Amino acid sequence: MPSPDARGLHQPPETLTWLAPPAGPWRGPIPVADIDSAPFWDGLRRHELLILRCRECRTFVHPPQASCPRCLSLDPAPEPVSGRGTVYSFTVANREFAPGIVPPYVVALVDLVEQESLRLVTNLVNVSIGDVRIGMPVRVVFSDLELDGEDATLAYFEPDHGGGP
Repeated sequence: MPSPDARGLHQPPETLTWLAPPAGPWRGPIPVADIDSAPFWDGLRRHELLILRCRECRTFVHPPQASCPRCLSLDPAPEPVSGRGTVYSFTVANREFAPGIVPPYVVALVDLVEQESLRLVTNLVNVSIGDVRIGMPVRVVFSDLELDGEDATLAYFEPDHGGGP
């Protein structure tokens, strides 16, 4: 049986893995933007989290799409958000689902503070797997990537200990 951690819980060794943003050359896939998601990816390149928001009813729309799911308006526009939220749900990936993205890593649904049920699928970084919890406050961090002359920026989330940006 594994030895107890600082909380007195018995944790298997894999839960103690520290998750960090990618270091060294990127080997995973580069995101490809479409007409609806282009503002999101362009914002990430500027280290800004942009989410489409309906100009009619002010509902945030994510994943990006051409119309508002609430009022059916065809007039969404990108708007910056704080990048703060809480972990709604998560899982630990222990196998390589995409070439070059080495496990283990945490795939999480993060609820952004701007609107109820405004969720992003992301990875958690700068945390040990065993410390990840549903309801944990998190904030966005950006990671610039390059592969074969193509560049992109990904948004990860890390624990938010209330210390500001």
